[in-house]
Amino acid sequence: MIHARNIRKEFDSFVALNGIDFDIEESGIFGIIGHNGAGKTTLLKMMAGLLTPTSGTLVIDGIDVGLEPMKLKERLGYLPEESRLYDTMTIPSYLGFFGDIYGMEKKAAKRRAEELLDSLNLSDEGKKLGELSKGMRRKVAIARSLLHDPAILVYDEATSGLDPMTSRFITGYLTRIRNEGRMIILSAHNLFQVEEISDTVMILSAGEKVAFGTMDELREKFGSLTYYIHFQIEDPDLIGASVPFSQFDDAYLSTAKDIDELNRITARIAAAGGNVERIESRYPTLEEMLMAV
Repeated sequence: MIHARNIRKEFDSFVALNGIDFDIEESGIFGIIGHNGAGKTTLLKMMAGLLTPTSGTLVIDGIDVGLEPMKLKERLGYLPEESRLYDTMTIPSYLGFFGDIYGMEKKAAKRRAEELLDSLNLSDEGKKLGELSKGMRRKVAIARSLLHDPAILVYDEATSGLDPMTSRFITGYLTRIRNEGRMIILSAHNLFQVEEISDTVMILSAGEKVAFGTMDELREKFGSLTYYIHFQIEDPDLIGASVPFSQFDDAYLSTAKDIDELNRITARIAAAGGNVERIESRYPTLEEMLMAV
C-alpha cells in the first residue's frame, strides 16, 4: 500500500529527509516517531500530498505523490497537529461545508456526519465551534477527516494537549477504525500510545530512517529481555562490587540480561542476607529505543 524509495526533501540548503526507504503492504496503524526536527511532520505532509519529494518516489495506494498529489487527496483524510476550525460555524454546518468540498450529495453527507458524531460521542448542541472544548474540537476535526470515508488517514499528534479521558477515547477510536481496514499513519509525542496501537513503527533521526518494523522486530534490534530484581537488605555493602544496583529510598534494584545472570545476582543477594521481593521482566519501551538513537 505504501512504497518509499530513496525519498529526499530539501528546503533550500536544509535536508529534512535523506534517503528514506520503506514498504508497508497491509492496512493498519503506521507510527512515525523521532526527536524534534527529525523530519516527522515533513514526511507526514508528504504522505498527505501537501509536499512532494525533491527526489525519490513515494507511492501510496498506487498513486505517485510526486506526480499526482491531488489524486491522493481524494482517498485520504488529513489531521494536522493544529486543526483550524471555522469558529462561527456549528458542527452540522461545518461538516456540511466539507461535504460539499468533497463532492458528496447533501443527504449522504448529512447521514455520514450523523454517524460520525454518534461514534465520536459528539452531541450537536447548536454551539459554535469556537465555543467547544479542545477535546470536542479535536473530535470534530477527526469527523471531518473521515467524512468522505477515506481508506488512508494521516494524523499528526491526534491527541496532543487533550485531557487523559479524551486522549484515551481517541486512541481507542483509532484502533476501531483501523479494524475497518483503513491505513492510519500517525505521529505522536505520546510514545506509549504509539507503542500500544501501532502495527509498524519507524524511528527517524536527523531526517534519516534509523529503525523500521513491528514492535517485536524493534525490541530485537534495540535489546533483549531485561530482568528487574527488587530486593531489601540491611547492609548492601555485603553484596559486593560484582552486583551493580541502585537504591530508591529503602529499596534496592538490580538488573540482569539473562537467566544465568539473574540466578547469580539473586544467589548473591541471598548470601548477603537480603530478600528478593519481586522480579519483573520486560523488553525496552519505545521511549527507551528513541533515547538510544
